[in-house]
Amino acid sequence: MSAAPWGSAVERAIELRRALHAEPELTWAEYDTAARVRAALDELGLSWRSCADTGTVATLSPAARGRHLALRADLDALPIHEQTDLPWRSRRDGCMHACGHDGHTATLYAAAAWLAAVEDRLPGPVTLLFQPAEEGGHGAERMIADGALEGVDAVFGWHNWPAIPFGRAVCPDGVVMAGNGTYRLTLRGAGGHASQPELCRDPVLAAAAVVQALQQIVSRRLPAQAATVLSITSIDARSNPTVIPDDAVIEGSFRIADDRDRDRLGELMTEIATGTAAGYGVDCEVELFPRYGPTVNHAEEAACYRGALAAEFGAAVLDGGTRLPIMASEDFSYYLRERPGAFALVGAGGAETRHQVPCHSARYDFNDALIAPMARVYARLAGAPLPAPGE
Repeated sequence: MSAAPWGSAVERAIELRRALHAEPELTWAEYDTAARVRAALDELGLSWRSCADTGTVATLSPAARGRHLALRADLDALPIHEQTDLPWRSRRDGCMHACGHDGHTATLYAAAAWLAAVEDRLPGPVTLLFQPAEEGGHGAERMIADGALEGVDAVFGWHNWPAIPFGRAVCPDGVVMAGNGTYRLTLRGAGGHASQPELCRDPVLAAAAVVQALQQIVSRRLPAQAATVLSITSIDARSNPTVIPDDAVIEGSFRIADDRDRDRLGELMTEIATGTAAGYGVDCEVELFPRYGPTVNHAEEAACYRGALAAEFGAAVLDGGTRLPIMASEDFSYYLRERPGAFALVGAGGAETRHQVPCHSARYDFNDALIAPMARVYARLAGAPLPAPGE
């Protein structure tokens, strides 16, 4: 099939979204997902190439003389056991599209279908980036290394956001989403019989003290202007009820709005964790694992994106009630380090509960009502003519 009429393209995109939701795949394992995307592009008569293994790149109107834009969607799912009863719920136990990447992919397909229908009227080339491994796998970095941005002048992406009402969005100049990283603190003491703690160096007691001591970093040691989140998400000191263990492991993540704060945060974590543990006679090894930098919009492209959003959703689209930056993170930040561009968070919150729960919830589902308008936003960014009402 060649380029699809608009109404048929949206219907096909919703079918694709639900098929992807039912068969999710984890980071760097998106082989079936890639096959579905490539088959859908084949249906549209679009040439494509593989990129970063499970990623796919396709370019429309490559010889057009105008500005070359790239539009991006992410592919991977999360290791979450879905807790919905939807007809299209995950059929792969312990794996779920809980962040809406199925919807982002379907939206880019819908945009591709329309852009293919009007390809001879595009002012410049448009490259479609179907990217793997956003969920911690640095997929954008691999896509760039594999030439995804060659010849591209500007790049745009988006993420659905249930905390923002449907029909609203945020796309500021500057930082829109935080940078992040994870850490592991390994406390090594000397275990023994629980009746004789005086003969032990208790890593559990030390771990409890470290957890409390780390709270001072955000509240007392960093400037109030340095938007930072430090979360302790796991304490592992499993043992027998009558045995004090040798070791305890604390893990968690951190978020920073400014990459200049990353080194200082690491210094403080090391100072406080090792010093506190030492007070209990316990050693502490600190391991820091950087992930993504902040997602920083370029002003000209962000203004263009806001214009496209306002033209689609109305002048009230820009949500002034959402505090920025969003402290979640995105590997779209890699693209914005290489090319001008912008990233938007678009409201998904609707009447149904599954559209109100946050991303990464086992009860989440992407709001399919976003597919058509956001595909049109992508078409507006590309300078394409829009589908006529009822087309």
